[in-house]
Amino acid sequence: MFDLFMGQRIHTTDLLESPLEKGNHALFKEFSHLYIGILNPYDLIASKLFRGTAVDFEDCLMLMKSRKESIDLPRVEQHVKELASYDISENKIMGNLEYFLNQVRKEALYG
Repeated sequence: MFDLFMGQRIHTTDLLESPLEKGNHALFKEFSHLYIGILNPYDLIASKLFRGTAVDFEDCLMLMKSRKESIDLPRVEQHVKELASYDISENKIMGNLEYFLNQVRKEALYG
């Protein structure tokens, strides 16, 4: 199953930069006429924290577990805060961020 998004919007989240720009995505699979890219971990975590369901939090924690050496938690925090500052639901998103950061610390996934 694939989710297709156009421009800089993922669900209701407006990203700061286009995911098509170099460094904002990673190659998943390439065929002769099809390039399948995935979001960078910072945009992926941010988009999930914007939605904030239980499954989204689990996905974020799983990503942190699998890539904890390469994900900079202060960068995640700054990225989400910057995105949230443009959103009407900033307080909700900041609560989601705090919950996520507490879970990361509780499970000793960073630092």
